[in-house]
Amino acid sequence: MDKQTLIRRVKETSYLEGDFVLRSGKRSTYYLDKYLFETQPDVLRALGKAFCEHLTDDVTLIAGAELGGVALAAAAAMEADKPWIIIRNSKKGYGTGKMIEGRLNPGDVVMLVEDIATTGGQVLEAAKIITDAGATVKKIVAVIDRKQGARENIEQAGYVFESLMTKDDLGITD
Repeated sequence: MDKQTLIRRVKETSYLEGDFVLRSGKRSTYYLDKYLFETQPDVLRALGKAFCEHLTDDVTLIAGAELGGVALAAAAAMEADKPWIIIRNSKKGYGTGKMIEGRLNPGDVVMLVEDIATTGGQVLEAAKIITDAGATVKKIVAVIDRKQGARENIEQAGYVFESLMTKDDLGITD
């Protein structure tokens, strides 16, 4: 799927209008429902391939934060034939009680994938968990940058930020 077709498919499957409160606490007149585009096989497959265009040779694994980043990380990892990990939002109260599912080793170089970046809060929390474990976050790549501060916040925290598309690419002018 070419980039313009991917952009069109993401918008047609996930764009909603109304009055929404985002995870960041901000209000918005539009919402991009990540689960609506992530559950479409053609879109998820194309996103996995698109993420791989952002990989560098030194990346040893791919990470995604629950819940929205899980399918994306899996799709990218399968396309790249690289292992992947899940970063939990909070420790589970049973079993191993880990924040990281999968195998992350000190020295690993990670590409962290994100669904929709608004302020970057969730993905920065995930990046901290990765770096606290002794690994390096090479870059953070989002499907969509809403252009509401995520890039600035992520780069100010010392990480490289890239996105597959922005709200402008989707024709959203709010």
